[in-house]
Amino acid sequence: MSMGLTIIITGALVAASCGFLGCFLILRRMAMLGDAISHAVLPGIVIAFLMSGSRDSLPMLLGAAALGLLCTFFIQSLRSQGVQSDAAISVTFTALFAIGVILVSLYTRQVDLDLDCVLYGEIAYVPWDTLYLFGNNIGPKAIWGVGTAFILSFLVVGLFFKEFKIVSFDPQMAAALGIPVLLIHYLLMGLVSITTVASFESVGAILVVAMLTVPSATAYLLTDRLETMLAISVGVGILSSLFGYWLSLIFNASIAGSMTVAAGIFFILAFLFSPLHGVVTRWLIRRKMRAATDQP
Repeated sequence: MSMGLTIIITGALVAASCGFLGCFLILRRMAMLGDAISHAVLPGIVIAFLMSGSRDSLPMLLGAAALGLLCTFFIQSLRSQGVQSDAAISVTFTALFAIGVILVSLYTRQVDLDLDCVLYGEIAYVPWDTLYLFGNNIGPKAIWGVGTAFILSFLVVGLFFKEFKIVSFDPQMAAALGIPVLLIHYLLMGLVSITTVASFESVGAILVVAMLTVPSATAYLLTDRLETMLAISVGVGILSSLFGYWLSLIFNASIAGSMTVAAGIFFILAFLFSPLHGVVTRWLIRRKMRAATDQP
């Protein structure tokens, strides 16, 4: 497998997995949860290092995943007490990030703990970070990790799609129907945490946060059906990966940044020309209506 194809597949998997779950975050008005998790996992990385004494990726990613789940628990606890979603997210991730900074300054002063490599990885290095099984090279770690997270998310959402759908649109009705709203919420938050943490080391936090929000927001403008929204979001994410890699080659720019810009371009096109909510489309409709009413 060529280096370019490996990068495109990795970016497409990240975009598809994040965009798939991002639809539910958009509907629940928790679009910035991925950004919160990217900051909140810092104390988990430090604690994992202190407990294991190793800078290997596995213990740090396990610590990050644990703090990601803890972050979602704190956010939900604050929301259940009447705190607005955006305020709950802001308070939680800033507090946990500050704790992580304190832990770094206290216990890792003499250690080269490269947090940039753990949290803000570079997708261009993915082809060289391979996984070995019984001494055999089975491919890049990123493809296996993110691919596993995507398959897990797809299976869980597929099994409980009706519950996810009702809880996302009307939690009160879901509770009245006997659906365990809190369980479904934590199940979704767990999937988001696993997906984001699995993607951080390989592609960087910027690309993960962008793909959690931009493709799903684009799909939200193009359809009113959740099933179609999920498919469009995954498709836009994959196209953003392909188009972004092409842009990075042309301009010799950051690959992750180019993929994010590509996703932004697709969003702008949907914002302007969406058949349902496009600014230009609505302007044309109003113009036709005025022309029709002005006719004698």
